[in-house]
Order: sequence, then structure tokens, then C-alpha cells
Amino acid sequence: MKFLRDVVGNTIIGGLLVLVPLYIAVLLLGKAMQTGASAVKPLADLLPAWLPAEHLLSLLLVLLICFVVGLLVRTSRGSAVRQQLDRSVFGKLPGYEMLRSLSQQVAGRGDEAGWQPVIVEIEDALVPAFVVEKLDDGRYTVFVPSVPTPFAGAIYVMGPERVHAVDVPVAQAVRAISQWGVGTKSLIERMKPRGAA
Repeated sequence: MKFLRDVVGNTIIGGLLVLVPLYIAVLLLGKAMQTGASAVKPLADLLPAWLPAEHLLSLLLVLLICFVVGLLVRTSRGSAVRQQLDRSVFGKLPGYEMLRSLSQQVAGRGDEAGWQPVIVEIEDALVPAFVVEKLDDGRYTVFVPSVPTPFAGAIYVMGPERVHAVDVPVAQAVRAISQWGVGTKSLIERMKPRGAA
């Protein structure tokens, strides 16, 4: 019964961690389109009535603004402003840094030193996990994700003898976890000797 409760609970939490940001993004997009609708209304009135011009033009306006902001963030000054916002605003949100780091690594744009795929020994089992930090005494802080979502799980502090580095990209390890373990064979095959994390 406890196993079923844990699986259902972790699965619901995993679903929430995917759906809540998506829901918020859709709400923000809708709100931005409503705000932009007044700006594009004069132009929309010139187009045929059968065309949902106001919605299309406001969506294009929002996408254009996102594009311009994306270009600005690529400049050195824009990057500095984004980093300041990350530290002072977003960094204070619980779980933001972890989600940001893992998302960037899955997309292939993160610092590979931040999240290292590993196989850890928990009791008599080998478990896919990620090293998130190395402690001064040689132990590791390890994040063991729940199946099928890599964004929820448990934290362990483990000795190096129980942590095995895996020579695969973060995206491959995340894929194995999100596919209920399919692909774990390749992780085990790429496992390094004890304490080589």
C-alpha cells in the first residue's frame, strides 16, 4: 500500500511540475495577447472580418517582443541584466536553480559540471541519479529522481564507493528516467569504476 501511495504521489507531483509551468506560460501568453490586442486593433480592423486578425496580430506582436528580448539578452549588457534578475528575483524561487540547471543541460546548453549522471548503490540496487555537489570530505550530494519525472525525487549524501560516474550526456540519463527505465542498460554499460564520479 505504501509503495502504491508513493508511486501515485510521485507521479502526481511529477505531472504538476510539468503542467503548472505550462499552464502559467499559457496564461501569461493569453494575458500578453489581451494587452497587445488594443495596440493592433486599428490594423486588425483593416483586414477581412472572417479572419481572426486581432488574435493573430496580437500573437505576432507578443512573439516579436519575445524575439527582440531574446536578441537583447544575447548582448553583454542584456546578459548582465538577465543574470541580475536570476540572482535577485528568480533565484529566490524554490527549485528555480535546480530546474533551470537541469533544463539547460537537457537542452545541451548547461554546464556539464553542475549535473553529472551517475549510478548509485542504494541497498542492493543500482539506481540512476545525478551528482549535484561534491562535499569537502569526498562524499557526494546525489539527487535520485522519481520515475517518470526527473524533476522530483530525493536527495542523498553518499560516499564515493557507492557512486559510479556514467559517461553519457545528461539528456540521455533523463530520457531513461522519463521512459520508466527504458535505456538504463546503456547507462549501466557506460558506468565507470567505484568512486570515479
